[in-house]
Order: sequence, then C-alpha cells, then structure tokens
Amino acid sequence: NVNEVAFGYKGLQIQLFYTAGNLNTLFKVKYSSKVTEAFDCVEPDDVEVKIREIIPAGFTSNSDDFLTFLEKEAKFKPFGTLLHTYKVQNEEEGELTYQIHKADITCAGFQKYHERLQTFLMWFIETASFIDTDDDHWDFFLVFEKYNKDGETLYATVGYMTVYNYYVYPDKTRPRVSQMLILPPFQGEGHGPQLLEAVHRFYCSLPKVQDITAEDPSENYVKMRDFVLAKLCQGLPSFAEEKLHLGFSVDMYKEAQEKLKINKKHARRVYEILRLRATDMSDEEKARDYRLEVKKRLFGPYRKNQRELAKLKRCLSAEELVSHMAQVDTKTQHEELEKSFQTLVDDYRRVIERLAALA
Repeated sequence: NVNEVAFGYKGLQIQLFYTAGNLNTLFKVKYSSKVTEAFDCVEPDDVEVKIREIIPAGFTSNSDDFLTFLEKEAKFKPFGTLLHTYKVQNEEEGELTYQIHKADITCAGFQKYHERLQTFLMWFIETASFIDTDDDHWDFFLVFEKYNKDGETLYATVGYMTVYNYYVYPDKTRPRVSQMLILPPFQGEGHGPQLLEAVHRFYCSLPKVQDITAEDPSENYVKMRDFVLAKLCQGLPSFAEEKLHLGFSVDMYKEAQEKLKINKKHARRVYEILRLRATDMSDEEKARDYRLEVKKRLFGPYRKNQRELAKLKRCLSAEELVSHMAQVDTKTQHEELEKSFQTLVDDYRRVIERLAALA
C-alpha cells in the first residue's frame, strides 16, 4: 500500500533469495501471528499476492528446490556478446574480474532471466516500472562478476542497463538510457562508470547513432555521466588545455558528437569541467572569466523569463503585472544564479578529483 506497511501481522518476514547468476528465486512469507476476519473483524493485507504480482512464475517456496537451483549455477553462462572485461582491487578478496555483455531479447533464455532481473528495480528504485520487452528497440547491457569456486568458473549478476533506440530523421538513431541499477553489494566499487563507458564505446562504433541521452536521469547518474564523458573527452584535440580558455567551440561539440556520440548540452558541461581543471581559480581575472562563462549559460532560463515578461506586459493589467513581478525579482534571481554556480562548481570539483585518481 501507499505507506509500504503490511497490516495485520506480528513478526512478519518476507524472504526473497536469488541465486547469484541465473537469479532463480526462493520466496517465503513468515510471521508469528496474524489477525483473523472471524475474530478481529478485519482482514490482513495479502502480502503474498502483492509480491507475486512482481516476481515472475518459476520461483519456489521450497528450500530443497532452491538448493537444486544452486547446484545448477555452474552451468549458468552470461548472455549475449562480451564487450569489456575489467579488474577491481578488493581489500578482502584481492583482484576480482568483471565482464560487461550486450544482450537482446532474442538470446536463448534471456527473456525469462530479464523477468527475474527487473524485479530488483522494484526493491531498490522507488519510481521504477517494468518495460515492454516485446519491442525490439531495446538493448540490454549486463555486468557480471567472474569467479572460481571449487575449480569451476561461475558468474554473479552485478547490475544492468536498458537502452531504447529512438529513430532520428532521416536515417539515424538516438539510444536513450532508460534504467540502470548496480545491486547493493557491488555499489561504490566503480561498476556504474565502467558500464556507462562500455555502453558509450559500443554505440561509438555504430555510424547510424547520432548521440546518446538518458531518460529522466537522477542526480547521481548525472554526476557519474559527467565523470565518464570528461574522461572520454579529455583526450580529444579540440578539448586541449590551450583551447579551453578560448571558450566553448563548434569544434568541441562536433568532435564530441562524431567521435563519442555526445550531444551539445553534455559536451558543454564537459568543457566547463575541463576548463575549471585548467583554470587557476586563485588568479582573480581567470576565475572571473570562468565564472562569467558558466553563469552566462546558467542565465539562459532567466533570460527566457524576461522574454515572457515582456509578452505579459502587453496583455496583463497593472495589478496582475505587479503580482507577477514580485515572483521574479532581480535580486532573488542573482542570488539563485550564484547558488546554482557554487553547487555546480562543487560537483565539477568532485569529477576533477575522480579524474585525478585515474592518473
């Protein structure tokens, strides 16, 4: 229900276990007692029905059956094409190996696997919804950990990304990132940037792709994308340090789009990040130039307000105009602009620190 509270139980436990690779599922509901209609005149929430609406058929409620699923894990192999392999240093376990694969719905067994995989969205992302996999415009990118156990090679699901290929007139496509999730045990280890970079590199190799976007991205996604795109662009000739101080150029946008499928808006953010890195902010004049350059872009929406205000002046009465003007007073705008600038610079500095850690 709305408050995400199950009514009518004492000691309620909803148990969901997934095998690491194939995500076969054990589902159990346990409780010490529950209200009864006959005695308490109310019905408890039907927790089982609510969970069954999310998890696909094929799960078990029997622990012995689940052990059988676990024994079959050694046979599980990642779906689709291997795009990228990388290593992560782990304090406890040493060097761990990860793989990123691209799959589509035609891969044998993948549709059923994806039905189990997408249930994680419901447990970890509040506004999540399932996608229509019958539509063949979807691409799926999967992250797996590759590990050895008792002499066998096994794979654990780490996370995934879904991308929808939109048509762009006359003969291009625009891949749009729709969903992205790294499972909690693997978060904070750098898998998100690895996945996004692998996806960018995959689409860079396709001439028909115009640029890559994201659907309603979260703040964390935007910060991760800033880092990945800045990392990719810092090696491009048009983003060379001596060119950054000359301002955002057509060459930067064109090169970022042609070589890395980055759109103009994102290329502009990358320019601002790399220019901040190349600017001595203790030099008053250079700091002022940088601040004005970024604020000019941030001022765009306010300028639009001014144009709208000019239109309103022609059709509003004096009282209505005074009321509207009170909402858009200039001092407040300048304060908001300064606040936006400081927040942005803080975010950019964190990206620069992450780039420095790679060097």
